[in-house]
Amino acid sequence: MVKRPTLDELDLSLGKRTRLHRLLYEHGPANGTLLLLPIDQGMEHGPIDFFPNPPSGDPDYQCRLAKEGGYSGIVFHIGLAQKYMRDYAGEVPLILKINGKTNVPPDDEAFSAVEATVEDAVRLGADAVGYTLYLGSPAQDRDFIQLGTVRRECDRYGMPLIVWSYPRGSAIEAKGGRDSIYAVDYAARVANELGADIIKLNVPKFRDPRNADSPKPYRDLYEEWKELDEHEAYRLAVEKVVASAGKAMVLFSGGSRISDEDLLLKARVCMEAGATGLIFGRNMWQRPFEEGLRITKQLKEVLLSVS
Repeated sequence: MVKRPTLDELDLSLGKRTRLHRLLYEHGPANGTLLLLPIDQGMEHGPIDFFPNPPSGDPDYQCRLAKEGGYSGIVFHIGLAQKYMRDYAGEVPLILKINGKTNVPPDDEAFSAVEATVEDAVRLGADAVGYTLYLGSPAQDRDFIQLGTVRRECDRYGMPLIVWSYPRGSAIEAKGGRDSIYAVDYAARVANELGADIIKLNVPKFRDPRNADSPKPYRDLYEEWKELDEHEAYRLAVEKVVASAGKAMVLFSGGSRISDEDLLLKARVCMEAGATGLIFGRNMWQRPFEEGLRITKQLKEVLLSVS
């Protein structure tokens, strides 16, 4: 297992250390792991994501789930943070997502423009900011420059920086696709190099035959791992990605809705492989409220088992 970084081991400013301590040890599992509830999908995907459970279209639904379920924090864009967090201030930590896009333009043009600031995050009492970086997009150079500005502001204000590091674009698709081991591994390394404190990643699809289109070292891994026991291959792929994140903490996303069995397997493998935590959204709130609390409890048991 790749050793997950601990707060004490990281060279962080007092402000970052204080805010991360709240997220890691004062909320959620409170054992140095993280369970975050994202609700940025309304911008990124549109209202379509709320159709499976119409009450979830009201952001207060996610706020209540985060509070009653005991999450480490909730992820909002600025408009929702300003409108819905007042009743949960001090009880549910806020991660302010400060850039975003819609899903209307094609992925080959992926770029998330900044629409809030680190200063907004301080004003709203946030404990971290979130930034989406698109590795491989034709807008990658602008993305790097924009992220550099955000990183400097995070350093100035002592605000932890969580980078959503996502491979996108035709160049990525030609080398195995956005969920290939190559693409996710590269995304982890780039976010680490660019100064992320925490990196949010998708779990690589280790058995996808498109891995055979990746650069040779990754083709070799694909050939080596594809005959292994599923759990073992899954763990090795995640370990490779976590290692590339270095001293940055890693969060893995839940993605689109999957079965409870698969969700819990994903959680266990990611934590066994050295992840710091999970950021699961649709799998939590695209279901009735009590059912969301039930699966939250099961996930927290997984997180507590790795301390």
